[in-house]
Amino acid sequence: MHRDSSSPNSSSTTQFLLPAFTDTQELQLLHFWIFLGIYLAALLGNGLIITIIACDHHLHTPMYFFLLNLALIDLGSISTTLPKAMANSLWDTRDISCWRCAAQLFLFVFFVSAEFCLLTLMSYDRYFAICKPLHYGTLLGSRACVHMAVAAWGTAFLSSLLHTANTFSIPAKAMLWTSSSVKSPRFSSSPAHTPTSGKLGFLGLVFL
Repeated sequence: MHRDSSSPNSSSTTQFLLPAFTDTQELQLLHFWIFLGIYLAALLGNGLIITIIACDHHLHTPMYFFLLNLALIDLGSISTTLPKAMANSLWDTRDISCWRCAAQLFLFVFFVSAEFCLLTLMSYDRYFAICKPLHYGTLLGSRACVHMAVAAWGTAFLSSLLHTANTFSIPAKAMLWTSSSVKSPRFSSSPAHTPTSGKLGFLGLVFL
């Protein structure tokens, strides 16, 4: 964790240093190609879903409307984490600015929260389609679906905003103490070996 040392009493954080998966250049390039393949597959699959649903008027139903929103969320969530991970592996960069870190955290929590809300709405939609088929068209009309989707996106936005604000309101010293107490990856200005548990945790975050 780099700090602004322009004044003796200054302790503002300017950037974070991210731990690398490995120090071997060949393995870093392997990580890049694996991440690139996963990213392109996600773009292709979700792009096809969005295009087919948008172009085929027979698919303009509540279930496919929620599925289109879910595809957009998947594109957003994977675009939040993988491009930075690919850039780190390709160019062997370790740093990320504090504002970019905050933006990445906000977007990631936003898309994950929106996905949970959308999955709940899709379960609600299937419940009425199976248990109350005669009232399905009345209960889940186009206006009701739009209102529920807006509520899901709005709830996710507020949740992400509060989570990000609370996270970055913690003083830098407390963040460093917390990371050292749970033995998470160390943020330091000098190269250091990162514990295996920290690497596995970051890998799980990327593929979530």
